Order: sequence, then C-alpha cells, then structure tokens
Amino acid sequence: MAWNDFLLFVLLFALFAYVFLSVTITNLHKAYLAFHFSMMLWPFCQFAIKATNNATVQLFYVKLAFVDMSLFAVGWLLFTLFLTGRSSFVRRKRALAMYVPALLAAFTVIINPNGMFVQPLQGGYIQRDYGPLFWFIIAILIGYVLVSLYIMFLTLVSHKASRLQKQVMQVLKGMLVMTVFTLSDIFLYVVYPQSLPDIPGLTSLGILVSAVFFVIAITRDKAFDIVKIAHKDVINTVALGIVVLDDRDTVIEVNQYSLPPNVALHAGDHFEIAAILPREEGDKYARATELFIQAYQNRPLEMTEIEVTYPEYVGSRIRIHASPIMVGGTKVGRIITFQDMSELRRLIDETSVQNDILQNRNQALREIKNELFQTNQKLEEMAVTDILTGCYNRLYLTQRLEREVIKNMGYHIPFAILLFDIDYFKLVNDNYGHLVGDEVLCNTVDTIKHSLRKTDILARYGGEEFIIYLPNTTPAQASIVAERIKSRVESNEMTVRNGSPSLSITISIGLLSIHTFTMDHSIRNRPLLNELFQSVDQALYQAKRGGRNQIVSIVR
Repeated sequence: MAWNDFLLFVLLFALFAYVFLSVTITNLHKAYLAFHFSMMLWPFCQFAIKATNNATVQLFYVKLAFVDMSLFAVGWLLFTLFLTGRSSFVRRKRALAMYVPALLAAFTVIINPNGMFVQPLQGGYIQRDYGPLFWFIIAILIGYVLVSLYIMFLTLVSHKASRLQKQVMQVLKGMLVMTVFTLSDIFLYVVYPQSLPDIPGLTSLGILVSAVFFVIAITRDKAFDIVKIAHKDVINTVALGIVVLDDRDTVIEVNQYSLPPNVALHAGDHFEIAAILPREEGDKYARATELFIQAYQNRPLEMTEIEVTYPEYVGSRIRIHASPIMVGGTKVGRIITFQDMSELRRLIDETSVQNDILQNRNQALREIKNELFQTNQKLEEMAVTDILTGCYNRLYLTQRLEREVIKNMGYHIPFAILLFDIDYFKLVNDNYGHLVGDEVLCNTVDTIKHSLRKTDILARYGGEEFIIYLPNTTPAQASIVAERIKSRVESNEMTVRNGSPSLSITISIGLLSIHTFTMDHSIRNRPLLNELFQSVDQALYQAKRGGRNQIVSIVR
C-alpha cells in the first residue's frame, strides 16, 4: 500500500517539473509552485510512514505531514490572493495575521501535548488514533478553505464574462476536488475507521487530481499569462499609469499612478481609447490623435504611442503607449501605459539656467578648495611644529619614532637618540627675562640645526629640553655628532638686549645608541618607545648630576 502514495508523489513531482520548465516564472507562478511543492510532501510523508517500522521515524513523518498541511492551507490562501489579483493585501502589515492560525496548528502538531493530537496503535503510527487537537487543526484548515472559496466567489461575481473568471473557475474545480477527497479520507479513516473498506492514498489521490486541474489551467487555457506579463514587465517595476486589457478590451488590471486626471478606470470596465484622449486644438494635433486611434484600432499587433496635453489641466503633458500582449504568437490582450511628462518638460526648460548656475558654483568651489588646501597645509605644519623655535614638537617626534623604531628593529638598522637640556636655563630667565630666554632657545636651535643631517630630526621635548633622532647611525657616529653639538653650542656667543655683555650657554646631553637587536627590544614584550625615552632620560639625568656640560652615553 505504501507504493501507492509514492507513485502519486512521483506523478506530482513530474507535474511540478513540467510547470517549472514550460512556463515563464513570475510572482503568480512562484506562488503556485510553492503551493504545489507543499502538495507533494503529503504523499511522500504517507509513503515514508509505511516504509519503516521505527515508531519514532513514523511519528516524525506524521508530524511533518500535518505541518505541511498547515503550510499548505496558508499557501492555498496566498495562491488564491495572487490568482484573483489581490496580491497587494499580502504586503500590508495586517496580512501577517493570516499566518497565525497556520503557525498555531503547526506548533500544536509538533509538540503533540500528552498525545492529544495523535497516538500510536499496535506499537506504531501506521495505524494511529487522533485526539481532540486533530479536530482543532482540521477546523483551522477548513477555515482557510472557506476564506479561499469566499475570495473566489467574490471574484466570479465581479468579473463576469472575463478571462479572469475562466481561470478562477478552472482552479476552483481543482480545489473542490481536493476538498472532497480530503474530507472523504477523514470520514473513512477517522470518523468510521473500522466499518468501511480500506482505500489507501485517498487524500494523495485528491491532491493529484486537483493538481492536474491547476496545470491544465496554466498550460492549456493560458490562465496566468495576462496577469503574468502585466506584473512581471510593468506593474511591479515602473511608476507609470498602467491599464492591462484582455482580448475583448476589458480592464483586468489598472494602476492609477499617472493616469490622466479625468480618467477613472476599474477592473471589469470596457476600455475605449478615443474616450480618454483630449480634444487637441489645431489641425496638427487633431491629425496626430486621429493617426494614433487608427493605428490602435487597425494594427493591434503593433506598438503605438502619442504625447498629448489636457487643456483643462494646466501643464498636464501625458505620453500614452499601447503595446500588445503576445502568448505563443497570439494576441491575448494589451498594456496601455500613461507617463506624466510634465515634470520632464519643465526640467528640460530649466536645464540651461541650472547649468550656468552650476558652472559658477563649481568655479567658486574650486577656489574654496584651493583655499582649504592651503589652510590645511598650514594647519598640518602648525600641528607638528613648535611655535617658538620652529623645530618639530614632541607629538610629531613620537609619531615618527613609533614607525621608525619598529622598522629599525625589524631590519637591524642602528640608530641613536639624543636628549639635551640647557644648563642653568632658569638663571637666564631670572637674570635677563623670559624674552631673552626665548631668544636663547631659538638661537640654540639654529646652531644645532647646522650640525645635523637632513635625515636627522630635532624636536622640542619640553621647556628647555630637546631631543634628536639620528637614523642609521652607529654608536661611534652618534658620539661624534653629540660632541659636535655640545662644542658648537658652548662656543656660540649670543648678544642680548640692553647693552649687556654677550651670553654663552652649555648643554648636558644624554645619548642612547641602539646597535644590537635582541628579544629584549621586541615590541611584544613592553612599550618599546617609552623604554627608550626612559633610558635616554636617565642618561641626561646622570650628565646633569655629574656637573653638566657633558655627555653620558648608553649603548645597547
């Protein structure tokens, strides 16, 4: 008996593949394919239940079958909404409520509290007993069926003698067949399971028969073609006024977005092209309207368009475009689009004026850009320069050393750092004043710059302390540079104001030379830069404590 359901599953799968390969997939076809897929799961689960003796596996497929049936019911409703042209309802927030009963039913099936949904008979679920929650789920499914049938009934009443009515009737037959077979299956196996003969796969057979009705509607009667083309090519893609007609010029879809103000169309209305065109003044415009109407009426297989003005609505310029809907070489309807050209015409008229304004603004922006560039250069220079002495500041040196020291360590490039302090600088300020002290700082910086290379970096460390970074310098070379700086500063005589005698100063220097590279210097062990500053600062402290005007060197 299990193979009956499996055979029905194979046939449903074949129908699924046939539809998927033979039609152009659109939103409506996607809804149907999802609906069809849920139909396929039921016979597969029935086969799987009978194909195993494991009660746990059997229960899994029983639950999967009824979860699928819950989703199948809501899929049925969604497919009905798409079929009857009510897909816009799905995008509303309140549409989420229609999923709640199906999800509740699926949740009830999954948890099966105290076996109130289903219990095994004879040690397995091939023969099973349904509890009160089974009828709760069936009530939910019947509710979905009734809502779907009600929507179809409304569509049949409002679309008499239209193609939409034909397609709804065809699908309605399939749904009624499925409902009858399913209810019969419940009656035979649940209500009177012992008194009637065993007819296996009754629900699965009903699903197959109904699927055949649906496939016939899709392939033979072209049930979805007009709505398919309208939704795929126009309605869901562009902001245009759209009217979709069947082969009898009956409106089956309408989008009022850019329809002329005096045109009010609804699904089911008969469409007359001449009735929507304005009466253009002048022989030229009347002739163009007449040619458009003739082309529309006498050459229905060709595309035609016209741009018209509605005099009663100032500035209302509309382009009307008519094109046929072709299916298999046969015209099955028309798409009429209405594009509001008023804003476009206004924009074209303003283009030249706007271009002149933009050119003037661009020129002003270029001038502002140049000024900003120069200002930014000055700000960048100010950000890294000591205002008083003109040398670099501590921030710049720290940022530079963070890159340089890591590179030197990585490539084993020797380097040195000098930290020097002007001896007894406080006495200079006390005896001569801070202005003279500032002159001494500036003069000392100028003297030292003449002793450095272009690659060396001199920066003010703070107060009267300065620091020098000597890249690619051995300890011996660093000692020579330090001695040269010390000697030149000592021999430099500065003339101060107020006729006072010339002033000479000395400096104390701490020198740190790095020429060996061990794991102790790895940046992963501790902050390397802070360690170097501390080391050279200790060397300077020793030089000052040792009597000043001297150099204390540390070599690593």
